[in-house]
Amino acid sequence: MASLDDVDLTLKLPAGEAAERLERAQKRLLALRLQCGGLIGDGRLGPPLLVLFEGWDASGKGGAIRRLTAPLDPRHYTVAEFAAPSEREKRHHFLWRFWPEIPGWGGMSVFDRTYYGRVLVERVEGLAKKAEWKRAFREIVEFERALAEEGTVIVKLWLHISPREQLERFEARASDPLKAWKLTEDDWRNRARRPAYERAVGDMLRETDHEPAPWRLISGESKGHARVAVIETVVAALERGMRTSGQEPLSVEAAL
Repeated sequence: MASLDDVDLTLKLPAGEAAERLERAQKRLLALRLQCGGLIGDGRLGPPLLVLFEGWDASGKGGAIRRLTAPLDPRHYTVAEFAAPSEREKRHHFLWRFWPEIPGWGGMSVFDRTYYGRVLVERVEGLAKKAEWKRAFREIVEFERALAEEGTVIVKLWLHISPREQLERFEARASDPLKAWKLTEDDWRNRARRPAYERAVGDMLRETDHEPAPWRLISGESKGHARVAVIETVVAALERGMRTSGQEPLSVEAAL
């Protein structure tokens, strides 16, 4: 079972190695996505790719998403950001609002925050009743299993940073006029409630770390390391998913 205690926050990469590995992984992802989209290779569509980003505030989700999608044509993927549900969305099952953004065959969707908010912020902030968020563990696993059985490759990423690193990033944002907008009162309140969130994250990992949708915990203390780890993890998962669906991934050289 995945655990935050197992994440090595000392992981770093030399700048040159990080840049080289990032570029190599981006080229690989581009080739795979073109193949899955039927634009190169034999024209068959590859499996849907759903990448879920969760993590602490200021853990680097936005930067990792930018590097993940940078090599791709904007027409070939979707990034969906999910905040608090609207009044209309609250009238439906909590998973309802996520369905329209689920990718189809040949497609790719990236979720910046996800349906796991039900067992994280909604739990900790008292926005969901205990019976609701406890039931959500089973509902989420069943939801993911249904998607996986249809062929969807699900990559669940948790970006982990220490409280000290988070504080440094908060203070850096607060002092930068071009980044201050990223820092809200909710961020400070969530930081003050970190022990409660850590318990919620622990329960989430224990209850929803399952095949074929395991959690991948990414050390985010070093942004360079985290960005490389994210894209290499996605590439490896997509290659496995393609082979499972009977589609052999092309090499970068064959794609050129």
